[in-house]
Amino acid sequence: MMNDANLMAFLANHRDEAYLLLQHYQDLQRPFLLHSDLQDELRRFCAEREESPLPGSALEELILATQEAALSAPWIYLAVRPAVARWHYLRFQVEQRHMERIPVEEFLAFKERLVLPASGDDRILEIDLDPFNRDFPRLQQARSIGRGVEFLNRRLSSDLFQSSGSGSWRLLGFLRVHQHQGTQLMLNQGITSVKVLRHNLQLAQEFLAGRGADEEWPQVGERLRELGFEPGWGRDAARMRDTMQLLADILEAPDPTSLERFLGRIPMIFRLAIISPHGFFGQDRVLGLPDTGGQVVYILDQVRALEREMRRRISEQGLDIEPRIMVLTRLLPEARGTSCDRPLEPIEGTSGTFILRVPFRTLEGEVVPHWISRFEVWPYLERFAAEARQELTEQLGGRPDLIIGNYSDGNLVASLLAQDLKVTQCNIAHALEKTKYLYSDLYWQDNEEQYHFSAQFTADLIAMNSADFIITSTYQEIAGRSDSVGQYESYQAFTMPGLYRVVNGIDIYDPKFNIISPGADSRVYFPASETARRRTDLHGELERLLFGAPDGESRGELREREKPLLFTMARLDRIKNITGLVEWFGQHRELRDAANLVVIAGHVDGARSTDREEQEQIARMHQLMDQYQLDGQLRWLGLHLEKELSGELYRCIADRRGAFIQPALFEAFGLTVIEAMSCGLPVFATQYGGPLEIIEDGRSGFHIDPNHGAQVAQRITEFLHRCQREPGYWEEISRNAIARVEQCYTWQHYARRLMTLSRIYGFWKYVTDLERKETRRYLEMFYNLQFRTLANRVPRRGG
Repeated sequence: MMNDANLMAFLANHRDEAYLLLQHYQDLQRPFLLHSDLQDELRRFCAEREESPLPGSALEELILATQEAALSAPWIYLAVRPAVARWHYLRFQVEQRHMERIPVEEFLAFKERLVLPASGDDRILEIDLDPFNRDFPRLQQARSIGRGVEFLNRRLSSDLFQSSGSGSWRLLGFLRVHQHQGTQLMLNQGITSVKVLRHNLQLAQEFLAGRGADEEWPQVGERLRELGFEPGWGRDAARMRDTMQLLADILEAPDPTSLERFLGRIPMIFRLAIISPHGFFGQDRVLGLPDTGGQVVYILDQVRALEREMRRRISEQGLDIEPRIMVLTRLLPEARGTSCDRPLEPIEGTSGTFILRVPFRTLEGEVVPHWISRFEVWPYLERFAAEARQELTEQLGGRPDLIIGNYSDGNLVASLLAQDLKVTQCNIAHALEKTKYLYSDLYWQDNEEQYHFSAQFTADLIAMNSADFIITSTYQEIAGRSDSVGQYESYQAFTMPGLYRVVNGIDIYDPKFNIISPGADSRVYFPASETARRRTDLHGELERLLFGAPDGESRGELREREKPLLFTMARLDRIKNITGLVEWFGQHRELRDAANLVVIAGHVDGARSTDREEQEQIARMHQLMDQYQLDGQLRWLGLHLEKELSGELYRCIADRRGAFIQPALFEAFGLTVIEAMSCGLPVFATQYGGPLEIIEDGRSGFHIDPNHGAQVAQRITEFLHRCQREPGYWEEISRNAIARVEQCYTWQHYARRLMTLSRIYGFWKYVTDLERKETRRYLEMFYNLQFRTLANRVPRRGG
């Protein structure tokens, strides 16, 4: 935390130097300066002065901690972030050389006046959710962010069971509510009190101790039912007895570990709803279509792992129940050769998981046949959710036990459904657009016609605060780093001038946040060294893709085939920065001499794209290839590979001792990074976002700064040269990459953790006020009075 006394002392002793620096910032004639701008100008200012007192001073510390400055002479306002999610706000009157602290709303109001100077009205709607959370337990340490369930178990288990026996009564009530399609589970009406529960637990354990460890419910159930117990305690007598002992220990002296183990065994998750409305959600021929990419791969791998985990737990619980999962998305009659016009589609590799498609409708009730951009779905979602509710409950055979939303639109629909069905809600953002586009909140009106951020950011606020728990892939997704703001943290305080300002929007110290990293499909993405599993039948097709002649779906032909291959694969949009990588490669002669570059992104023919941003990037790709004459060293494939082909491609690149490059300006997680590492391919990936946590720099891969392309190109070149000098170096990085993924990033671990979290949050929601009724009422008002209006301003495409 900044030391105000030290700062005031420095300003008193070095007034001239301090305010010359502030005047220097004002002289730039820019209304806003970013963190990097402030640092760069500070270095430039100090370099021009001999023996400046600024280096190492309290003022330098302040500038280095400032994330943003707003300037209008004679004022400079600073948003200071001395630690993760710890903010304070200052203003300087430069002419009078005066400094003072100000509240966040005053800082936001000043920014608004810079954007809309003619409005002259500070009476704008303020969103402040902090009063609803004042008595709610929250984390205190930044290192605990993303470990919410651990905090809840420690804090609430102690509080709950110390309050004159009420916790035990609530636990008893919770165990009584579990049933499946009319069949009672866990406890029946024979358990009338906590005292009876304790006594009968002891009798049941004594009874089970005298039976064979592998005896199942048909052999022991009659006696257990007489004691008040129903199926769900375990597959066999040994498991039943162990589960009962866990409950007895909790009733005697609760501790967080025992409570988590016990809750993880409760039979309460049999039906799941996964919500993902936008794009083309299908299993084949969808990747690369508008708004369709890694999120689809994520969800398909996710549900396969979740079904396996649900089956494992149901079996351990001794139940004969078929789990059911529905991935809810929109139906597209104009399916572009995909299956997205099918209302119900089984998911390959599962037996109880389906894609359920419900259409968007016009105001008159007609089905909207065509794709609609994720930025324009907002006016359709409320009706979509209402229609989907009936479809979901029919297909699932009842209401879901858990609803998981994906991305902004899916999370909003999940909020509507969860509230309607009284179901536990989990949100997964994947990526939040607010951090992708610079000043997207301040200049929302300039972007409204194309992006409709007003509706999206409002939906984000509602969904974040409605969710019972939120899953993120990395810590940075929530809280950023010491020098950068996290995606969720960016919703803590912001303003959209002329619309509303958010004083307290989301608190990342809330225990609803949990980090569970996804993995890569191990059936497809495995090391190149596992030759018996290799798809050699695909090698001919891959040879043609890599080294064939240019055609309608490709540009460039690699002339020197013996060179190592650098490979990148992503959507062709600005944030993925594929054109940035091509420019680095084109400008760096030494790198071009050392390797060829293979790019799989977008379309080669811009006429085949319907996305404006992609069309711009396609034109830029052609411009760069012409400018740097790359047609003999760069192979650009404008197609999208199915998983089996992409997995073998990673391994073929590894066979040639190449590397995977992920050059994004920001990447929320980085699924392609995991895929490449799983195949043993060394990876260079952006340091902004998830890859910073996935990769151990210099050991299991390499971090790169996409803002300094020349340095990136030089580092890749040095890696390739070292691999030539040291024959074992490439293999060392490859082995470490494989080990890193196996240790930290598997779908099995993901599914187990998510199933445990859903039970724990469901329990705490039942026995405490985690339901947050006051917050929900506030959000309902915000939805009805603000979101609906904003959504209805978005033009309806076809209705």
